[in-house]
Amino acid sequence: MNQTEFRARLAKIKLIASVKEAKYLEKAAEANLSAAVLSIGNIGVIKGYVDFFKSREIPVFLHLERIGGISYDREGIAFLAHYVKPDGIVTTRNTLVKLAKKQGLLTIQRLFLVDSDSLKSGLQSVQDTQPDAVELMPALLPEYIEEYRNVLDTPIIAGGLLRKREQMEEVLQHGATAVSVGSPSLWKESFIDDYSAVI
Repeated sequence: MNQTEFRARLAKIKLIASVKEAKYLEKAAEANLSAAVLSIGNIGVIKGYVDFFKSREIPVFLHLERIGGISYDREGIAFLAHYVKPDGIVTTRNTLVKLAKKQGLLTIQRLFLVDSDSLKSGLQSVQDTQPDAVELMPALLPEYIEEYRNVLDTPIIAGGLLRKREQMEEVLQHGATAVSVGSPSLWKESFIDDYSAVI
């Protein structure tokens, strides 16, 4: 999947499943998702998880800092790109975004908004690394989503602390391209084309 295809899918299907336990892999695969982000596994099992989603034509991203046994360097990223073969990665680290892009992986850069300094440094970071999408956490800060939307061309994913559909709708109304949720009960919610459409 290339950047254009990924961005088009995000714009159409506005829900990403953040999978944090292996027992929920099947449930995530049954949902109508723009992508699955895996925050589980290790070097021994992760290829099987990635293949599981790819066989169902669901784009799959690895949250690198949560995958055991993979080094955060050029060789580790090359191993992921050429052997594990996810569509992309999620990371907070600028260097990993740059390394992943060189290996042809899609990138989602995760930013934690904890104060005004993190807002400013996050913008600078994204402008430097040019990821394929930005994930803002926690999601329940819709005014900051708008602030990023006014400055960046990059798709914005809102993630963290989303517990009900109304919260998901609110962040989409404030300019998020998609929402990322870790609660399997929310994966049954579908947001197609715009936040108000349910399939």
